[in-house]
Amino acid sequence: MTTTTPALLREWRHAFHRQPETAFEEHRTSARIVEILEDAGIDKVTGLGGGTGVVAWVDGRHGGERAIGLRADIDALDVREANDVAHASTTPGKMHACGHDGHTTMLLGAARTLAQAPDFAGRVYFIFQPAEENEGGGRVMVEEGLFERFPMEAVYGVHNWPGMAVGEAAVHDTAVMAAFDVFRVTLTGHGCHAAMPYLGKDVVLAACQLVNQLQGIVSRETPAHQTAVMSVTQFHAGDAYNVMPETVELCGTVRCFDPELRDHLETRFRQAIAAMATFHGLEADIDYQSRYPATFNTPAHAARCAEVLEALPDIHRVHRNLPPSMASEDFAFMLQQRPGAYIWLGNGEDSAALHNPHYDFNDALAPIGVAYWTALARTLLDECERDKR
Repeated sequence: MTTTTPALLREWRHAFHRQPETAFEEHRTSARIVEILEDAGIDKVTGLGGGTGVVAWVDGRHGGERAIGLRADIDALDVREANDVAHASTTPGKMHACGHDGHTTMLLGAARTLAQAPDFAGRVYFIFQPAEENEGGGRVMVEEGLFERFPMEAVYGVHNWPGMAVGEAAVHDTAVMAAFDVFRVTLTGHGCHAAMPYLGKDVVLAACQLVNQLQGIVSRETPAHQTAVMSVTQFHAGDAYNVMPETVELCGTVRCFDPELRDHLETRFRQAIAAMATFHGLEADIDYQSRYPATFNTPAHAARCAEVLEALPDIHRVHRNLPPSMASEDFAFMLQQRPGAYIWLGNGEDSAALHNPHYDFNDALAPIGVAYWTALARTLLDECERDKR
């Protein structure tokens, strides 16, 4: 087995980037993960998480019964890439715009490194999870019995972070990422000629008023010490200049951290739509879905992650308790079942934002991620065995 060099990590990452696959369709990606694991003689189980997930493991040479899990997401996004690079996406309309190609590469590098030098006690599970983007692959793996089939005491995750320098990291004691709900609202009225609006029931006027009114739920009903975002991101209505449309559709997202506030926002959302529909004489159909819970670290585990990061030679700064992100992460489903921590590693101060068509994972980060994963596994499992003794 060859040494896991930065050049090899770059080769893997670029190959994943060229062939992006979205939620539950990551068949080529999964097959390539399996090839790399098999080349290193690493045991694995395939076909998980709806069919494309993989869990592998390496046992330490010092025995031990303890186990931890390290997780990487493997899916891409429905984004058309705007980068002019040799490894650009070859699949129109899809790209790795969130760095999951890099996350997969780092975890593969850690698996190979630990397999080559298993100088630890216990077992490390490597979780390659599909469908993180919107579709809840983490939830699916948990529901399929991830932690029953592969018993582990704790689970850990990593995400690259644009705007933060390579060589920097961020660790939160508790809240890291927000809960994530989505909505689709259809208002139905009565269409008519645009020159005679009094003959119809105007869904566009009602929808415009509704977009403004919904913002008040956050700005006037959410306590100042709590954080919430309600965003209308789609507005679909009409096909002609001189026709008042029959229906309008609004779509968007709601995000916060507190479960009680989350319930309150949904209740008030539904009430606001019902009241607006009644006032304008419209029918309202609401599809409101709770997607991901908020991502919360376990404080003690976050502290150990920070200590491991601070000891790495390529990490020169560890930020503690930056403001949490209002973006969401389905690793939250795993952290609801097991203690652990989810950390950020800097992707570069000049990196394009996540989900941007100009985004690209920084290859300089991959060796740092491998070093973090391997140091974390060795440190935690050796500590577990010492505590046990």
